[in-house]
Amino acid sequence: MSAPARKIASLGPSAHVDTFARDNLPPFDQWPDLILERPEFQYPEQLNIAVELTDRLVERGCGDRVALIGNGRRRTYKELTDWSNRLAHALVENYGIEPGNRVLIRSGNNPALVAAWLAATKAGAVVVNTMPMLRAGELAKIIDKAEISLALTDSRIADELVVTAKNSHFLKQVVSFDSTSNHDAELDRIALDKSVKFDAVKTSHDDVALLGFTSGTTGVPKATMHFHRDLLIIADGYAQEVLNVTPDDVFVGSPPLAFTFGLGGLAIFPLRFGATATLLENASPANMIEIIETYKATICFTAPTAYRAMLAAMDNGADLSSLRIAVSAGETLPPPVFEDWTRKTGKPILDGIGTTELLHIFITNRIGDACAGATGRPVSGYEAKIVDAHMNEVAPGTVGRLAVRGPTGCRYLADARQKSYVRDGWNLTGDAFLRDAEGRFHFAARADDMIVSAGYNIAGPEVEAALLSHPDVSECAVVGAPDTERGEIVAAYVVLKPSVIGDPLCVKRLQDHVKAVIAPYKYPRSVSFVGALPKTQTGKIQRFKLRQQS
Repeated sequence: MSAPARKIASLGPSAHVDTFARDNLPPFDQWPDLILERPEFQYPEQLNIAVELTDRLVERGCGDRVALIGNGRRRTYKELTDWSNRLAHALVENYGIEPGNRVLIRSGNNPALVAAWLAATKAGAVVVNTMPMLRAGELAKIIDKAEISLALTDSRIADELVVTAKNSHFLKQVVSFDSTSNHDAELDRIALDKSVKFDAVKTSHDDVALLGFTSGTTGVPKATMHFHRDLLIIADGYAQEVLNVTPDDVFVGSPPLAFTFGLGGLAIFPLRFGATATLLENASPANMIEIIETYKATICFTAPTAYRAMLAAMDNGADLSSLRIAVSAGETLPPPVFEDWTRKTGKPILDGIGTTELLHIFITNRIGDACAGATGRPVSGYEAKIVDAHMNEVAPGTVGRLAVRGPTGCRYLADARQKSYVRDGWNLTGDAFLRDAEGRFHFAARADDMIVSAGYNIAGPEVEAALLSHPDVSECAVVGAPDTERGEIVAAYVVLKPSVIGDPLCVKRLQDHVKAVIAPYKYPRSVSFVGALPKTQTGKIQRFKLRQQS
C-alpha cells in the first residue's frame, strides 16, 4: 500500500542568518507532494549533514578507518573531521561566513574538495559545487543566480574565478586551497593553527544545504535546492536498500562531485556508512581500473561507455574481481552492455535513473532483480507512474511521461520553470518511459529524444541498443534529422571498432542488422562514422550537438 503523500505547509525554525535560500524557495503550492513517513527518514529537528558524515563517525569508533583516498594520501575519519573543523573555523573567523551565505567551490574530484564542502556546511553555508571545466561566463551566471560572495577554489584553477570576480556584482572573495598533498595555499595556511573542535551550526533538517545546478542548461541556469535531510535520505534510502553499503566497501567512480550523482555516490554514501571513497581527478577507465586493482574497490559508479571500455580491458588482463556492484547512470544502460558485463564478471550491473531535481537515483534495478533493458522499480519511499499530457495514467506497455514523487523532490531557486516540472504534486522528469505488466519501468527516451518518422514514434535508445549489439560498433548515438518526406529520419552516429572500415558496405551491414533485430521501420536511414561522440564530463552523450549537425 502506498504511503501517504502530503503537501508541505510550513518549515521548521531556520538557523540561517542570511535568509536568501529560504526566501527564494518556491511557494508551497508549487512543491511536489513528499512522502516522508518511512522510519529511516525520521530525523531530529536540528540536523547538520556534515556533522553526520564526520564527527558522528568518530563518536561511533570509526576514527581510524580510512575515509578518503586521493592525490597520494589516505585520510582517516578522524583526520577528515579535524581537517574540516579547522577549515570551518577559518571560514567563520577569517572570511566572515554566516549561516545561510552561499559558498561556491571549484575543484576536481579530490579529498580537499570534500573537506571544503564539509567545512562550509558545518559553518551553516549553502554550498554550490562547480566543475573545473566551467569558464568565467558560465561561473558568472551561477554566481548571479545564487548571489554568491565567497568562492573557494583549487589553486591550480583559480584564474577563471579571479576573472569572474573582477566584473561581478556579488563575488567579493576568491580563496584558494591546495588540492595536492602539500597543503600550501591561503586557506590551508590560515586553517593550520585552528582548533580541531568546531561547534557546527545547528541547522534545521529543512534548511537548504546545497544548490545543485542542472547540467547542460542554456541561458539562465536552474538551481535545485536540497535540504540537510535530503542528503541523508538518499543514503538511508537508495544506498542502504539497494547497495547495502558496509564499512568494508571501497567506492570508485567517474561522476564529478559537482553533480549530485557524484556527490552522493562518491562522498555521501561512503561517509554515511563508514566506508572508503577513492577520488580521481582524471577518472578515465584505465585510471579506475588501476584504483580497483590497487585498493580492491567494491562499488563502482560510472557511465555505460566506461563499462564497455573496462570490459575490453578485461580481455587484456584487467582484474575487476573485487567489485561486487557496478552502478550505471548518466545514460540508459544498453542491453548488450548489461549482458556482456554480467557474463564476463559474474557480478550485477544496476541501471538506474535519477535527476538533479530529485537529488539521486529513484528508480533502479536491484541485485537479484536486474533485467536487461529495464531501468527497474522505484526505490523504497518513491512512487512512479506513466502519464499522458493531461496527467492521466496510461495502460501498461504504453509509452508516456514519467511522473515521480517521494521523500525528495524538485524545488527550483526563484524559477518560473518550477510550474512545468511539478504538476499535481508529481515531478515530471522529462523522460519518456513505459511500465511493463510486472511493474518494471523501461526507459524509452528523453522526451526530446523521441523521433517521429512518417507517423511512427521511434525511441532513439532502442536503435542505439540494436547498433551496439553489432560486433563492428564501439559506440553510437541516434537522433532525429529533418526530412522533407518523413518529417524526421533516424540518423546514427557510429564509432567503429579499430580496423573496421567505415564504407558503404559497412553502412548496409549495420542497417540490415538493425532491421533484423528490431522493427525494420526503425532502422537508421542515415549512418555517419565519427571518431568520437560529444560527451559531458559525466559521460552523457550530448545529442543536441549531433542534432545541430543533422
